[in-house]
Amino acid sequence: MLKIEGLSVSYGDRRVLHNVSLEVNSGEVLALIGPNGAGKSSLVRAVSGVVPVESGHIHNGDLSCHYDLLTLTSMQRARCLAVVPQAASMPPAFTVWETVMMGRTPHLNFLGQVSAKDEAIARQALQKVDALELSERRVGELSGGEQQRVLLARALTQSTPILLLDEPTSNLDLHYQVGFMETVRTLAHQDKLAVLVALHDLNIAARYADRVALLVDGEIIAAGTPQQVLTPELISTAYHLPVQVIPHPFANVPLVLPGNK
Repeated sequence: MLKIEGLSVSYGDRRVLHNVSLEVNSGEVLALIGPNGAGKSSLVRAVSGVVPVESGHIHNGDLSCHYDLLTLTSMQRARCLAVVPQAASMPPAFTVWETVMMGRTPHLNFLGQVSAKDEAIARQALQKVDALELSERRVGELSGGEQQRVLLARALTQSTPILLLDEPTSNLDLHYQVGFMETVRTLAHQDKLAVLVALHDLNIAARYADRVALLVDGEIIAAGTPQQVLTPELISTAYHLPVQVIPHPFANVPLVLPGNK
C-alpha cells in the first residue's frame, strides 16, 4: 500500500500541493485526475522524490521497505517504487534489452554485475507487456506506443510493490491507449501492485481505474469509485465546463460527455 499523508509542495512562493492525503491499496489502480495545473504531475514527482516536499509523509506498507519514503536515498527509494515518466526521451541507440535492464540497477552489487536472475526478471517483464520480440531493436526505431511499453517493462524490472505513472497515454493513439491501460490494470490485479496513474482522459480513468481521486488547485476534493467521483456536479465544478454523465454502453462505468456552454 502507498499512503500519502499531509503532503505539501511549493515552487518558490507558489504552493502547488496543499496537505494532500491519499491511499493506494495493493492490487488496485488509482487514477489521479484534474484540470491542467491542478498538481497531478507534481504529486507523482513528489512521491518519486524528483521534487522536494515541504511537509508530509509517504509510507509503503510492504515489509521489504516499510519506511517513510522521504527519508530514503534515491537508490533505496528505487527498490520501493518504480516510475513510468511522462513522454520520456530514451537514448535512441540503446537496445530495448539494454534499456529494460537499467531497471535492475538498484538491485545490483557494487560492481554492477548482472546475474541470471536479473536477466530472467527483465525477460519476464518484457513478456508481461508483450514486448519480448522487441528486445534487439534500437529504442529510436520504436513507435510511441512501443516505447511506452518498454518504459513499463523497465519499471517492472525494478521489482517494486508501487508503480507510478505520469500521464502515460497522453501521446498515444486510441489503440495504444487501450492496450497500455489494459496491461497496467492486469498487472496491478495479478501482481498485487499499488498503481497511481495521473491521467487527462476522464473516460480512460473511468474504464481502467478501480478508484479515482480528483485534484483541483493542489487539493484532493473527491476520492472514490468512478461512479462516486465522475459526477456532473464535481466534474463541471473542477473543469469549469458543463458536462453530461451517462452510463457507458459497453461497461459498467460512467461516460463523461461535454455539455453546451
